[in-house]
Amino acid sequence: MSDGRPMTMFDLTERAMSAQLVRMNAATSNLANAGSVSSTEEGAYRPIRAVFTTELDRASGLTSVTSSALVRAETAPSKRYDPGHPLADGEGFVFEAGVDESAEMVEIMESARQYQNMVQALQTAKQLMLETLRSK
Repeated sequence: MSDGRPMTMFDLTERAMSAQLVRMNAATSNLANAGSVSSTEEGAYRPIRAVFTTELDRASGLTSVTSSALVRAETAPSKRYDPGHPLADGEGFVFEAGVDESAEMVEIMESARQYQNMVQALQTAKQLMLETLRSK
């Protein structure tokens, strides 16, 4: 850790929960932009993904995960003929965001489940610490 003290389980779970929130927010943003259209292929929305990195805390030996970046996926938008659309190009095409709504829902559910797992781990640690204190 940057402040010189060893990482605790609370630090570890905090980082993991933050990473899952970034993952969930990215998927939510992708869902919000599903179906959006542009007049150009370059202007069409591209899904975003969270990039995770692991960090070893040498003082404690614990490895944590953090969200280090958000990147645009290389998913190509779909070209659709819709000459009546106000954003249609000169040939009558619009470019729709290449967002797979089912995959984004799975991403949201998985990140929510991982977040819940971290909350449960914290609750268990708290309970064990309280029982330890009571036994002294």
